[in-house]
Amino acid sequence: MASSLTTASNGTPASGKTFLGHPRGLATLFFTEMWERFSYYGMRALLVLYLVSGGADAATGSQGGGLAMTAATATAIYSVYVSMVYLMAMPGGWFGDRVWGARKTVTIAGFVIMAGHASLALPGQAMFFVGLALVAAGSGLLKANISTMVGHLYDGPDDPRRDGGFTLFYVGINLGAFVAPFVVGTVGEKVNWHLGFALAALGMGVGLACFLAFTKSLSPTSSLVPNPLSTEERKSLLVKASLVVVAAAVFYGVVVGLDLFTLNWALVPLTLAGLIIPVAVLVRIKRDKDLDRSEQSKMNGYIWFFVAAAIFWMIYDQGGSTLSLFADDKTGSIFGFDPSATWYQSLNPMFVMALAPVFAWLWLWLARKNQEPNTIVKFSMGLVLVGASFFVFVVPMGMAGDGTKVSPMWLVSIYMIQTIGELCLSPVGLSVTTKMAPKKYASQMMGVWFLAVTAGDCTTGLLSLAGVDLNGTGIIALQAALAVGAGFAVFMYRKKVQALMGGVH
Repeated sequence: MASSLTTASNGTPASGKTFLGHPRGLATLFFTEMWERFSYYGMRALLVLYLVSGGADAATGSQGGGLAMTAATATAIYSVYVSMVYLMAMPGGWFGDRVWGARKTVTIAGFVIMAGHASLALPGQAMFFVGLALVAAGSGLLKANISTMVGHLYDGPDDPRRDGGFTLFYVGINLGAFVAPFVVGTVGEKVNWHLGFALAALGMGVGLACFLAFTKSLSPTSSLVPNPLSTEERKSLLVKASLVVVAAAVFYGVVVGLDLFTLNWALVPLTLAGLIIPVAVLVRIKRDKDLDRSEQSKMNGYIWFFVAAAIFWMIYDQGGSTLSLFADDKTGSIFGFDPSATWYQSLNPMFVMALAPVFAWLWLWLARKNQEPNTIVKFSMGLVLVGASFFVFVVPMGMAGDGTKVSPMWLVSIYMIQTIGELCLSPVGLSVTTKMAPKKYASQMMGVWFLAVTAGDCTTGLLSLAGVDLNGTGIIALQAALAVGAGFAVFMYRKKVQALMGGVH
């Protein structure tokens, strides 16, 4: 559609064609992110199944050709990988702010992600881990900057189109995530693993082509480096980075030379880093003497939300590992149809797209009646729901203990409960992070929120590496009890947390 608009104060082209009433650049970012999510979730749907796949199964018709790892090792690798994606969001935002600017960072990220998927498409364990590292690094770079570019399209926070623009952008994310398991997952699982990974590379290539072809529709602000490094800072950074690389190379060179290297030499340090870095970041912010008493109080309150979120994501992200392995091995047919194990990964984005408008309406309806739950209560609801989903999971796990195939509807119900929990906790978490952030750390706190995902997933990874069977009924029930208990604890201490939050509701 076409409309005549004035030029926005941020330099956004505000005349000519629009995208559903929004700046035309939103279409560019919508399709870029849609295809990037297509590549990411398509690959993620295959990841654990590829890792555990060994020889071909004549009875089921499944292919072989995977890396034939144990379920525990596969879960650890998956958890570490997902945690690194979110951990890299912080340096990704730093590169956008201080080195390349958002637009150039997203361009570089697209090429890195595509190279990563292409590496995964090549056989061999070495290329697999190279590809995984590239996709994690590229996804972190892109995730931190593309949302910032959406904000650049609008005339400041008060632009009435801004919230609607981010909603459309969110639809693009879930649309890509919904389609990917059906395309990439089916080809990878049923035809050839590496062909599936190649389709993920193609998806990122299409997204990158969209971005480069229509980059002129974006705000000029996206090309600027808001706070460029000084010459001295750049030199200091290069020296420090070089020292770290040399130290790592020497250390692992010695380990390999002594023939001591195993996969745990790589996974354990990454897992520990994913736990230590979030804690270190929170401690550094908390100990900053520039924070006034109100900001210190809000950070004390925010720690409650951070820990709660870490517990939530610890369980929620097992949808691509523990639940995926169960789907592959323990579920039967429905109405005579046997769904691919990767297809279950489409349930979450499908439920998000279906239920998000319902929840948006519900919160507004309750607000008009002055009955909307506050942020703390919504967080406790999210934790109780994700815990309840694993209590439900215990039932089909028990039924399948003797080799019986269970109905796929058990997994459908588990993913639906988890999505409802996500809609209670995730959007609220993003909002409360921006509201409680100290002024000095306003732009960094979103990265801190992502670190809760890192901490949760690294906890899962560390348990797997320690030999805990995350696919066992007992540990599933224990995690469920932990989440439900944490949810009730947050609810019981809600008045104390609210007092720490000050005027934030």
